[in-house]
Amino acid sequence: MAETAYAVLALLPALVCFLYYQLKQYRFKTFAHIPTSVQPNIFFGHVGHMAAGFKKLGNSRAHPDYVLEELWNDNGRPEFMFLDFRPVQYPILLLTTHDLAEQVVRATKSHPYSVTKSPTIQGEFGALVGKRSMLTQHDGERWKALRKQFNPGFAPQHLVTLLPVIVNKTSIFMEKLDAAARSGAVTEMEGLCVNCTFDIIGEVITNIDSHAQEEKLADGNDFLRNFRLLSETYVSGSGLGLAAINPLTQTKRYFYSRRMDAALHKIIQDKFNNIQQSKGSDTKRTTKDRSVLALALQDVEDLTPDISQVVADQCKTFLFAGHDTTSILLQRLIYALSIYPACLAKIRAEYDSIFGSEDPQTVFLSRPDETLKLLVYTSACIKEALRLWPPAATARMSHDGFKIRTREGEQVMVDECVIYPIQHIIHRDPSVYGPTADDFVPERWTGDADTSTATNAEANGTATPTGKIPAGAWRPFERGPRNCIGQELANLEARVILACVLRRYDFVKVGVGEIEMNEKGLPTVDERGRYKTKSELISTMSVTSKPIDKTRMIVKLRQP
Repeated sequence: MAETAYAVLALLPALVCFLYYQLKQYRFKTFAHIPTSVQPNIFFGHVGHMAAGFKKLGNSRAHPDYVLEELWNDNGRPEFMFLDFRPVQYPILLLTTHDLAEQVVRATKSHPYSVTKSPTIQGEFGALVGKRSMLTQHDGERWKALRKQFNPGFAPQHLVTLLPVIVNKTSIFMEKLDAAARSGAVTEMEGLCVNCTFDIIGEVITNIDSHAQEEKLADGNDFLRNFRLLSETYVSGSGLGLAAINPLTQTKRYFYSRRMDAALHKIIQDKFNNIQQSKGSDTKRTTKDRSVLALALQDVEDLTPDISQVVADQCKTFLFAGHDTTSILLQRLIYALSIYPACLAKIRAEYDSIFGSEDPQTVFLSRPDETLKLLVYTSACIKEALRLWPPAATARMSHDGFKIRTREGEQVMVDECVIYPIQHIIHRDPSVYGPTADDFVPERWTGDADTSTATNAEANGTATPTGKIPAGAWRPFERGPRNCIGQELANLEARVILACVLRRYDFVKVGVGEIEMNEKGLPTVDERGRYKTKSELISTMSVTSKPIDKTRMIVKLRQP
């Protein structure tokens, strides 16, 4: 017995050495071909660097991009940076130039639909968008079929016909702002903007009024109620996907997602039945319902459970992404214009020249195409806000020997790690945007305010005429064949809502990002043309990148 114990003890050093060797191989050899200037810990890789970064920022709710930016700055600002977050999360390869980002998202012979999406997107957000969402679809041909099926509902010429919906929901939004102005109370703009944009996208997708801006009626909407409950499970955290290993959080997400599906399946079935009845009575096989859902179901002959689930997952994707991005854009623009007085004056001058004494809502409905084309400075402001505060990003992962090509011509194989083109850095590149890279300067987009799907799908995002910003250096909707299907709608909504709201209201920030008053009680303009503020309105991560305090403001009726 004693001999056996001694034998085991004698083997322990060998076992420890073997395990240590395996750990070193795991940590230092697997991705040794990818250069990194940040030394990892043998046990936790670069997780400790992130923790230290959040501590240095002094705010654990800050968006992880701020920490990644500091690491990038501290390590010589390389064009790519490898960070190993195993065992907490996949290793990440940050791409910090638009040239490298373009290599990942463009169509090539080996990747006709660009490099595949990262599994982390489905793992973290699957409950929100579904397992069959085109957002997370790995199979290129299946993605292409889904995109083709739903493209008609997002075509620019079709979206303009939905202006009455946008205008109607904007009217309700303004009623809420009127009430906030009368009360004089501090208002969280996030809630108002989210409800408004969900109201719009809900009707655009399903042709059903969700009453998202009317609290009592919204409670009766099963889909909306469970969507809100599900959204509450996505709160600001470490940015390392730790919710994925929290069983309570995962249970809640599963439960609310199933309830959302049940509500959506009923809507889809009713829509399909109406279309079939319409086909039976109309030889042209058309329906008055021009919602995204109705258009997608036009050519469906048999609504099987599988098809219904695929359609439901796309609807969830559109409903989530379609309201979230636009609501964040509205919050950021309302705040930015409140602290850049010259920009606010310029955008209001544009509205005065277009609308005169007329109600913008009436003008949009009577002269939609002409009016939208005239909103040039508004479009520039939208593009600049999306540059500085992009709401969402992409993440890719290759498994078949994909290589990036560096400035020096070196080829680096980047399989099995999350490829993250970090917009927060790419969009603020001083070599592209100059000394005002961190400033809100809509004028930089004069003559180049286009945010269309076609522009963001073009093949060459690096070449540019002299003086023009490369298309690939602006990527809030990402680029290449898998760019955002709903970017035209987001731009349309923002232009209409801003034109109606900024003519009627003034907004004053409270708390984070509040304007600093001088001894006379007046704001002071700095050298950038911006009011001095007590702090910066930073972003947090709650699925997407959002203002950290829900954009708390006092709403005032604009004085003539």
